[in-house]
Formats: sequence, structure tokens, C-alpha cells
Amino acid sequence: MGKHNNPTRTREVLIDSSPLLQSEVEILHDDDDGSKSNSSNNKSSSASFTGSVFNLSTTIIGAGIMALPAAMKVLGLTIGIVSIIFLALLTHTSLDILMRFSKVAKAQSYGDVMGFAFGSVGRLIFQIAVLLNNFGILVVYTIIIGDVLSGTSSSGIHHFGVLEGWFGEHWSTGRTFVLFVTTLVVFTPLGFFKRIDSLRYTSGLAVALAIVFLVITAGITIFKLFNGSIESPRLLPNITDMTSIWNLFTAAPVLVTAFVCHYNVHTIDNELGDSSPIQPVISASLVLCSSIYILTALFGFLLFGESTLDDVLANFDADLGIPYSHLLNDIVRISYALHLMLVFPVIFFSLRFNLDDLVFPSAGSLELDNCRFSLITTGLISLLYVAANFVPSIWDVFQFTGATATVCLGFIFPAAIALRDPHSIASKKDKILSIVMIILAVFSNVVAIYSNADALFRKHQSESNLDRHFAWPMKIQQ
Repeated sequence: MGKHNNPTRTREVLIDSSPLLQSEVEILHDDDDGSKSNSSNNKSSSASFTGSVFNLSTTIIGAGIMALPAAMKVLGLTIGIVSIIFLALLTHTSLDILMRFSKVAKAQSYGDVMGFAFGSVGRLIFQIAVLLNNFGILVVYTIIIGDVLSGTSSSGIHHFGVLEGWFGEHWSTGRTFVLFVTTLVVFTPLGFFKRIDSLRYTSGLAVALAIVFLVITAGITIFKLFNGSIESPRLLPNITDMTSIWNLFTAAPVLVTAFVCHYNVHTIDNELGDSSPIQPVISASLVLCSSIYILTALFGFLLFGESTLDDVLANFDADLGIPYSHLLNDIVRISYALHLMLVFPVIFFSLRFNLDDLVFPSAGSLELDNCRFSLITTGLISLLYVAANFVPSIWDVFQFTGATATVCLGFIFPAAIALRDPHSIASKKDKILSIVMIILAVFSNVVAIYSNADALFRKHQSESNLDRHFAWPMKIQQ
């Protein structure tokens, strides 16, 4: 690709011999792809391996973890666990392809790689996919946080949130106020960090909160196993008719989207030192997340058996039949809400960068322009708050756009890059696996769209004579 007229801005950090003096010198460079890099691309500011693993793992583990026990109910434990491992390996392959092409092209972002392979149109399609995916995810997370803390109404029935259960129904426990405080106290401060490595501690806490849910679920399951109140789990799917065969396919969207983290991997890589490759971070993150996923799916399905709901969090609304059941229910729900709060800024980081890259393609680094950085950050956070609170149909919209954008980012785009092979480095194995990824992603997306459309039709049919409310998230996809 030819050079663009607009120079892009990167920076090099020159450290004086004095330990207390560090000067920053901004140098203008012309990037061959016309893309702009941000200061997080500075390799001199080395991020830690552990922090990078936490950030990438937090990108992976979102709301979709709550749908995994239901996937086990559909597939059976054997096929379910094998499917999780297979998707983790396939995700590793797609990330490996993406990063190998990035290295050859000397690309500092996913958008750069798409630009090298498919020109400005490919870069634009990627940016739109990230905006749809990340904005949709963050709106859904905000809605779920409101549901968990403030409750929700469905079919004329009100499900009390944790705060409503503790303090009663007041304006201070209502969704609008609770989400306003959450946005002001949690989302805004964390959203203003300029380096993703600055989120390593909150990301570590987010992973720990996911483990808290796992430990509580495992503890309850083991307790009930000793009491003899746990049924023997199904190892294989229960196939009786064509409907049961179709139900097997409905687990595909949950599993296919479970490991998608591709939109943040370049940002994390750019903050690692030159001597710290991203591959070990990717491998460690996938192993960690796979372990959490498998154990969560296993113990969740063991605990609730055939009563496992599409969103296993809803199973923690009832008496679990053990001492301190209500306390454990509240701990599970609060830890889940806190987990999503801490996932928010990691997903937001990529959303902000790609929006700036789309709207201001010729401008300098976003991180070096405090005014533009503040305006975009404040505007996006405000828009997310408004969308989650005052746009009743937005959940339904993102059920469709989110499913499509996620599989594109995770599998279709990396596979398309390998098949296009602009640098002639793809092996025959790469191309075969790329075809498999595209087929799997397209199939998963078709199933997700059909399932969502069918569920939406049934919901509107059953609620045609009732007031419109936000529905409890019975089927959550990452």
C-alpha cells in the first residue's frame, strides 16, 4: 500500500541517566498503512506478563460464562467439555494466524492487519464490527448489572435485585440511580486510564471474582454430593426427536463466542516489552479461561441438573436447600455484578480506540490529546448509560448484531486474512483451518440469529397484552 499524506504520530521514550528524570520526545512517522498508533504502542513502557494475562483473560471471561452450564445440559458433559477444549484450541489458532500476519506487516492493531489484507474497506468493516460488538457487550453488561442489583420485571412479575432485597424498593435502589452511581464511581474512573496495563489489578480482581463464583458453586455441589441430593449427570446428549437434535445446535453460539478476545490482543502486545512475545500470554490466558469455563460448566450442571436455566445465575434466585442459602445466593450475584463492572473498562478500551480511529483517522495519538481523549471517553460512557436505561429494545437489537460481529472478529476476519494471504506466509494447514473457522462461525451465527428471532417472537407474542419491560436475561451470549 502506498503512503498517505497525513503523518501519524508515535512516540519514543528516552530515559535520562538520572533515575528521577524521564523525558518524552514525540516523533512524527509516516506509517505505510496510514494508520495511527497510540502511546500504548510504545514498547519501552513494558507491561508485566501477569498483568497482560489478567487483561486478556478478563476480555475473554464475560457474561457468557453463565450460559456454559446450560450448554452442558444440552450436549452432555463429555461432548460439552470436549467442545470447550476444541474451541479454545481453535481460538489459539485464529490468534496465532492474526499475530503472525501482524508481525510480517509490522502492524500495531487488528485494523492495520485488515487494512493490509483488504485495504480501507476491510479496515472500515473491522472498525464497524468492533463498535457493534463492544458497544453491544457493554450495554448488555450494564443492563445485567442493573438486573442483578435493582431487579427487573418480566411478564408482570418483578424479580427483586440484591439491593431491593436488602433495603426495599426505593428510588435509591432503583435501576436508574444504581446504574448512575455505578457509572460515576466505577466506569468513569476506570475508563479514563490511558494504558490497558493500568487495569491489571482490576482485571486480576475480575478473574478472582469469577473464581469466587466457581468456588461457591463447587462447594455447594460437593456439600450436596455428600448429602446424596445430586443426580448423576448425563455424559451424552439426550436425543429423542428432531427437536432435540436442533437443540444441540443452539449450544454452538455460546461456545463459539466464549473465547473471543481478538480486538484487545494487539493493545496488550504493544505494551509488552520487545523481549516479551504475546504468544505465552495468549496460551496462559486460554488455559486459565478454559479451566474456569470447564469447572464452572461442570459444577453448575452437576448442581442444578436438568433444572439448569439458560442463565445459571437465575438458578441462584431460589432456595438451594443448604444452610445460609440466601447469603450464598447474594454473594454469587454480587460477585457476578462486580465482575462485570471490572470487565467493562477492558472492553471499553478497544471501543474508544477504534471509534477515534474511525472518526479521526488523520489525527495524532488519542492518548496525547487530552481534550479529544476526555470528550470521547465522556461521550461514550454517557451514551452507554442512556442506552442501557432508556432504550427498551436495545437488548433485542444487540442479540442480532452482537452475534454477527463477535464471530467476525474471532474467526471470520482472521480466517479471511489467511486465505487472502497478502504476504504469502500461510501454510496449507492455516488455510484448511481457516475454512473450518469460517464454516463454524457462519453456522453458529445462523443458529444464533434464528434462535434469537424465535425467542423474540415468542416473547412478544406472550406479552402482547402486558406492559413492556426489560426481560430477565435468560440467554446470555458473550
